[in-house]
Parts: sequence; C-alpha cells; structure tokens
Amino acid sequence: MIDETVAEIRAMRTHSTSAVAVKATRSLAELLDREYVTVDGFERDLEHNAGVLRRSNPSHAALHNAMREVERSIVGEATSVEDAKQRLEETIDRVADDIETAKGEAAANAAERIEDGDTLLVHDYSTTVLESIENAARGGAHLTVYVTEARPRTLGRKTARVLAGMARVDTRMVVDSAMGYALRDCDRVLLGITCMTGGTYYNRIGTFPLVVTARELGVPVTAVGSGAKQIEEFRFENEFRDAVEVMREPVEDVTIENPSYDATPIGMIDTVITDDGVVE
Repeated sequence: MIDETVAEIRAMRTHSTSAVAVKATRSLAELLDREYVTVDGFERDLEHNAGVLRRSNPSHAALHNAMREVERSIVGEATSVEDAKQRLEETIDRVADDIETAKGEAAANAAERIEDGDTLLVHDYSTTVLESIENAARGGAHLTVYVTEARPRTLGRKTARVLAGMARVDTRMVVDSAMGYALRDCDRVLLGITCMTGGTYYNRIGTFPLVVTARELGVPVTAVGSGAKQIEEFRFENEFRDAVEVMREPVEDVTIENPSYDATPIGMIDTVITDDGVVE
C-alpha cells in the first residue's frame, strides 16, 4: 500500500493536495500488519516510511504536515509494540479526519463570499474550490464559472466536468491564453492552494500570469484551502514534469521546461480563506 501510494503521488495521479495527504496517511496502516519485536523497530520503520511518503512530493505542505503529525504522535510515546500500533491506528483516523474537516470548513467559509449571480474564474483542479462552488449553488446561488484548461495536463477539463454536474452553475471553458477575455466578465478569481510559505503562494503553473492579469483588470483574487497548507520553515521544491506533456515529438536543440507550480507573492492575493477564517 505504501509503495503504491508513493508511486501514485510521484506520478501525480491524485490531483488534489488534500487527497494526497489523506491517501498517504491512510497508507501507513500497512505497518499495522507487520511484525515487530521492539518499539524501536516499529518507530524506525514508521519514520522511514513517513519520510519516503513525505519526499514523494516535496511541494505539498499538507502532505508534509500530515506525516510530521503522525511521527510526533507516535515516536517516543508508545510503551509497547501493541501500544504503538494502537496509537498509529488512532492517529491515522484523526489526521485524515482533520484534513477532510479543515477542507470542508474552508470551503464553507469561501461559499459565504460567493453571491447569487457571481461570475467566477477557476484554474486547474481543486476539490476545495469545487466544494466551495457546490456549497454556494446548493444555497441557492446561480453562478457562471469560467474554467481554464490548465495546460499541459488540461486538468481544467476534469474541473469542468464536475461543475457541469452542479445545478445552477453555468460552466464555460477557455484556453489558458484567453484568461484576459474571460476575466473581463468575472467578479472574482477563485483558486486552490498548494502551499503558502515565506511570503509566497504556490499553486499550479499558470497561476502567476492569471493573478497578474486579474489585478490589472481589477478582478479580486481569492485563494481557498485548509490552514495546513500554510507552513513556515518549509523549503518548497518545484516539480518538473516530463517534456512529452508539452511536445510529443522532441525537436533537436530545443530544451522543454515543464514546471508544475508557479510562485506568486502572497501580497498579490486579495483574500485568503482557510478553515481558520478569512484574511483580506
């Protein structure tokens, strides 16, 4: 379970950073079925596997926080192997539930800021953003939502499919380079959060030019996500995807760069909404 989860995270088959953190946390349940002679042996194995999971995506603050919380709750606390396993089982449930709860509370807080008749623009794929919009629509709001394709992986298409299934949501898709066209009709940009640290907001590639364009056109930008994605003393590491995502057939003397994330100064974001509340 752990090895498969590491491979899935590295391949980015799970697109939501919160979902990644939950999946990684639950994968540690594999250790409950292993045999250990001593508590030290169990703790060493836990630290090793939590570290492997954490390093499988060094850009995800929620994943980093989840693995650290599991380690803090177990290592040095157990009196026997049985006690350590019980603590791990309880901690897995608590950490996973905390992530889901925080995401839900952040989405509920964001939904309160969405008004009936609003036109929004969203980018990439964020389950928290989708839940925010769904909450607002269920509350009776009629919305128009523009979705960018989010190339090169075109995850915006996945977002559009989910939005299309929501009542009272008029979904429209544009290519990334048409963001300026779409923003002229928008009341707000609503984005997810990969990580916030050191005064910088990290999110999927394409976020920075979107934020800059929105500011130029006077469209407020809101970032929504769990507070676990805000972290200090964290060195964000960008990921560089396979060049084939950009160009299927390589061209001689052309270097393809395919970064996964953009860095945007937090000061350029008008509103940050988490489970802890709203910061303007």
